This record gives sequence, structure tokens and C-alpha cells, in this order.
Amino acid sequence: MAKTINDLRRKKQNAQKITMLTCYDYPTAVLQDQAGLDVIFVGDSLGTNELGYAHETAVSLDDIRHHLKAVRRGVKQAYLLADMPFKTYENPEMALATAQDLIAHGADGVKLEGFQEEIVAYLHNNGIEVCGHLGYTPQSHNKAAVQGKTFDSAKKLVDGAVSLQHAGASMLVLELVPEELGKLITGKLAIPTIGIGAGRFTDGQVLIVQDMLGIHSGQLRHSKNFGQVGEMMLNAFQTYTREVETGEFPQPANARNMKSEELERLLKIYS
Repeated sequence: MAKTINDLRRKKQNAQKITMLTCYDYPTAVLQDQAGLDVIFVGDSLGTNELGYAHETAVSLDDIRHHLKAVRRGVKQAYLLADMPFKTYENPEMALATAQDLIAHGADGVKLEGFQEEIVAYLHNNGIEVCGHLGYTPQSHNKAAVQGKTFDSAKKLVDGAVSLQHAGASMLVLELVPEELGKLITGKLAIPTIGIGAGRFTDGQVLIVQDMLGIHSGQLRHSKNFGQVGEMMLNAFQTYTREVETGEFPQPANARNMKSEELERLLKIYS
């Protein structure tokens, strides 16, 4: 049975951690779903991690929709969350149209960034499950940096989180905030918090799939390389290139053959 927001709330109430990863394609979705992830997320990180864009703000609704449809085909059990791209929720009516489009193409809920209480309330009142996103928000910050390090900025984030919950948010992503602030906000909210670079005490964790698989070079402080997949892929590509160039691949076992009598008839004509 597919997971719901109520399932995620129960995990928070029972002090069980919520698992979430980004996903942009069908085969990855199948594997993540089989792994038992609670939430699979088609984020606008699609742009910089999958499509080669310079920034998340370049991601369009068409981009998200296309990849959401592929991921939906692979997800049977997890809660499927989709990002609302930059400039697609400028007012309540636009936000509702965007959200309904994503829901129609397979999302269970949508995520938006910033202090958007009016938008969240409008979506909630129209039956849309909304995940907020505070801290570092790529659609409004040009450079990734920790947010909420001072009293004033931390207080703004705490008050904003409470306001988003009051407006009807079902869940909240906290990105690049001090661990102490992640813990404080999580304790004040009844809705689940999902951290990325927000420390140990949020209700769950999310990572970008390419980061946790080790596909990208380098190591982000808030992430961990769980798979060395990038190194494995590079080695496989290099081995393939060498074997094709040297004639090691393909071998007779990789070929298909005609029946001898059919080949003889053919050669009589063309030899």
C-alpha cells in the first residue's frame, strides 16, 4: 500500500526517522522504491544534476513534468513529491495551476520554497498537500550557504516554519541550517521536518541521489558517499572503450549466427 502524509506524521510521532532521496528517472525510481524509501522526490536539483543547467532556476515546469512521469512509473509504495519550479507559483492562482498539473502527472504532493504562507494556505484549501522549504533555498539564493546562524535570522526561520505549518503545510524541508536550529524547529512543529545539511535531529533526511552514490567528484560536508558509483561507472566506460578498440569485445559468445544452409544460399548469390 502506498505511503501517505499520515504515514509520515506517524513516523514523527513514533520517533521513527523518515527517508527521502531525489530521483529523476524510471530505473532509479524502481530501485529506490524497492529499497523502502518513504519519500521519493523529483526536485529542481534535476537541473544541475541531470540536465546540465547552471542553476536550479533554469528548470521549467515541462522539465519537472517529464521526469515526474518517468519516476511515477517506477514508484509503487513511496510518497512521491515534486518541486514547483522557479516562477511557477508567483500568485495563488498560478500556484494552484502548477500544483494541479504536477498532481495530474503523478505527484502525491508538491514542494515550494520560502515564506509563502498565502500560497501554502491557498493550495491547502484546494486539497493540495504542500511541503515547505526553508533555510538555503536555491530558487532565491545564488550561492549555497548556511542560513540561520544569527539570532535574528534563526528567529525568522523558526517563526516562518510555524507560520507555514499554520497555513497548512504538510511537511518542511530544512536545508543548510545549524543543527541546533534544525532541532528547535523540529521540536516546535507537529508536521515532519526533513533535513539536508540540517544536522541529526530533524525527523528525516534527504540527499541528492548523485551525491550519495558518489557520481559527483568531491565530497559535500552534509552528504556521504554510500556507493562509489561514479568510480564504478568510469572504470566500466574505460574498460569498454579499451576492449572495443583492441577487439576484445565483442566475442563469439556475444554474436548471433545464421543457419549454415541459409548462409550458403546467401553466399552463392553474393560471393
